[in-house]
Amino acid sequence: MSENNQLRDVFDAIADPTRRRLIRLLAEAEEMPLHELTAQFQMGRTAVSKHLTILKEAGLVLDRKVGRETRFRLNASPLREIQDWVAFYRKFWSANMLRLNQLLEEEEE
Repeated sequence: MSENNQLRDVFDAIADPTRRRLIRLLAEAEEMPLHELTAQFQMGRTAVSKHLTILKEAGLVLDRKVGRETRFRLNASPLREIQDWVAFYRKFWSANMLRLNQLLEEEEE
């Protein structure tokens, strides 16, 4: 878990394609009400709410009440954990590919 005392792991939260799509939709808008988010999916309001709850538990989504409406927005900072993880393996694979190229060049000589 990161320093935000998240209830859910960020990797777990983004594992589902529906949640990744919700993140994308929220990244493209400043804020969206639940009914607008629900309209983007072929599932009910309750199902979308459950996905949003998982994202919220991971710290990826913030919500606020405006009258009777709940509005959601993206908090992208927890995604840094994923970016750091991918960057480590990008470096790992680059180094290994460089070594492989060197070995292949040595064999050609």
